[in-house]
Amino acid sequence: MNDERIETNPNILMGKPVIHGTRIPVYVILNLLAEGYTADKVIAEYPDLAQEDVRAALKYASGVTHFEEFEHAATN
Repeated sequence: MNDERIETNPNILMGKPVIHGTRIPVYVILNLLAEGYTADKVIAEYPDLAQEDVRAALKYASGVTHFEEFEHAATN
């Protein structure tokens, strides 16, 4: 998961993923979207953000929660 807009640094918010160059955590953006905010409203609340930052937060969350399903052979 390599997105230049997301950074993790142990010296910034204890290593939580943030939007690069800010102290705005990815989880804050995700929580606002989950509460029904539009990307434009998130940006209005955090003017340092751009549309690409909101999309990067969603992409990051998608990557973190993605998993592969494996078929297990039945043993008899």
